[in-house]
Amino acid sequence: MNDPSASPLVQLLPRWGLHVGTIVLLSVLLAVSAKIEVPFWPVPMTLETLAVLGLAGFFGARLIGLAILFWFAEGIAGLPVFAGPTAGPAYFLGPTGGYLAGFLLAALFVGWSADRGLRARPLDLFGAMIAGNALIYVTGVTWLAHLIGFSKAVRLGLVPFLPADLVKSMLATAIIAAASRLGSSHSTRGHGP
Repeated sequence: MNDPSASPLVQLLPRWGLHVGTIVLLSVLLAVSAKIEVPFWPVPMTLETLAVLGLAGFFGARLIGLAILFWFAEGIAGLPVFAGPTAGPAYFLGPTGGYLAGFLLAALFVGWSADRGLRARPLDLFGAMIAGNALIYVTGVTWLAHLIGFSKAVRLGLVPFLPADLVKSMLATAIIAAASRLGSSHSTRGHGP
């Protein structure tokens, strides 16, 4: 129970501590997803899309947005949290820089959609996941085209990823829908008339 004589900052610490812990945990999950990769060139195939979209659907726009910004800050600081062995500010100027920006946009969109009730509507949530993928592709391919040309960027940075990202979107939607059903059945259990 909160002490009414404590300052507002002291009263907020447990809640903020929980949020900070969640943000750090999410950034770790994003880093792990980046390390599970199939080596493609110039952009590797990783589980980042599944993690970004799935975590956005679970945690909503605010927490996943902060987690991705924290993950970016870790990478800028040189921690090896992205695909491949390198990190640092220059990583954002490489072939995957646009995809990283797209992860943030997609996560905010899917999280925003989930915050508005799409967790309980799997087909709509799946549509939001597809739109999230489109945001990742637009920013990723646009930046990659700047580096290697448009047709090559589409051929190497979009086409090979379409089937896997479709499956990842279906998987993320199924997991979130199952968790939502489990959560709602658990919360109504024992609340009879």
